[in-house]
Amino acid sequence: MALTYITRTPSSAGNRKIFTFSGWIKRSKIGVGQQIIGQSTESSGNDYFRIIFNTDDQLRVFSSNGGMNKITSMKFRDTSAWYNIVCAFDSSQSTASNRNRIYVNGVEQTSFATNNNVALNTSFEFNITNECTLGRNAYNNQNFFDGLMSHIHFIDGTQYNASAFGSVDSVTGEWQINTAPSVTYGNNGFFILKDSNSVTDQSGKNNNFSVGGSTLTATKDCPSNVFATWNPLVNNAGEMMLLSNGNTSCQSNAAQGNSWKLAASTLGMTSGKYYWEAKLVNTNNNLYHGVMGSNVFQANASNPMNATGFTGWNNGDGGEILKDGNNTSANYGSLSNNDILGIACDVDNYTITIYKNGSALVSNYALSTTGRDVLFPCSVAYNTNNTGIPQSSYNFGNGFFGTTAITTNSGNGYAGAEGASKFNYAVPSGYSALSTKGLNQ
Repeated sequence: MALTYITRTPSSAGNRKIFTFSGWIKRSKIGVGQQIIGQSTESSGNDYFRIIFNTDDQLRVFSSNGGMNKITSMKFRDTSAWYNIVCAFDSSQSTASNRNRIYVNGVEQTSFATNNNVALNTSFEFNITNECTLGRNAYNNQNFFDGLMSHIHFIDGTQYNASAFGSVDSVTGEWQINTAPSVTYGNNGFFILKDSNSVTDQSGKNNNFSVGGSTLTATKDCPSNVFATWNPLVNNAGEMMLLSNGNTSCQSNAAQGNSWKLAASTLGMTSGKYYWEAKLVNTNNNLYHGVMGSNVFQANASNPMNATGFTGWNNGDGGEILKDGNNTSANYGSLSNNDILGIACDVDNYTITIYKNGSALVSNYALSTTGRDVLFPCSVAYNTNNTGIPQSSYNFGNGFFGTTAITTNSGNGYAGAEGASKFNYAVPSGYSALSTKGLNQ
């Protein structure tokens, strides 16, 4: 599957000794190399500058010119978190550590697994007239970034610290975004991915980017409102769904053989009312959608949907609810490919309602009494050679299915009670998206 990346080739070189990069980054995959931004002066790739996550989930910033190679001790394995990464360079600084400074969520990194500072007065292999790429290594077409990026700034000619791009919230103590930093961008500076999927430069410098690979999709998920996605750290005795599209799409992993695969969300529910949707890309009787208690996270290689603490819907026998391993026999109605399944979970009263294309199939069905300390949206699938590979694209209010944006209601979709989400169908009254704003309203 092609992944999205964006590119720009400057018409002239900028300041190669002094510049700053800042971006808000949310990872979807861990344990793989993923480039954030980079440039190379040769087609061979021997001369390069890159900011990248390595296979050990550390941030690596390196340049072939000047010998810079800095790898953080910190590891980036939280796929539900937005990280503000600021890398600020000034090779003319007399103190070596000041020539290449790295900040994460406002905190300057001082602990490094590898800590080779750039040589004095080095001209980096960056801010040059070769292609600048975000989201992949252009030289070998590898290290694709799978996740989300927002508010990407490049400053040509000034070394800024993290306080230019964010600040500490006086109430929560969390690092919060500065959506309009007061900075001087310089000739090659740019500000892209502001508040949507726009690659049009917002700095006033007209340094626009182009989209390559797949579709660039806007999302409601942002540093100030984090939405639920599927959690790549959760599996079923080592077997899990294949996740894509920012961990919103899931499908059974045929490469792992005929066994039950599990996807569970990054955010759980302890109280309140929440709604989410799934577009069925390839459905069959071995695809379940519902909720489960935290107790089901324990290894259950046989069939997690039969575990005590699971409640969910599937297409079997005309559309049934399965709870604690026991199936109903009500024939509520089945769904076909491209139908949209809606789930409304009332955690205050422990009920679930299942919708087909906006109309309820079953209303206020009592959830399992087990595992109610924390409930998680989940999907469970089993693939066999004669039924195909079950898969679904979920919308937790992010505003898209797979790479297709919600277009209903004149493109605005329908918001949950928290007012900051985007669904295909009208949300039941009083229900919110499963997001940080939804959890805290």
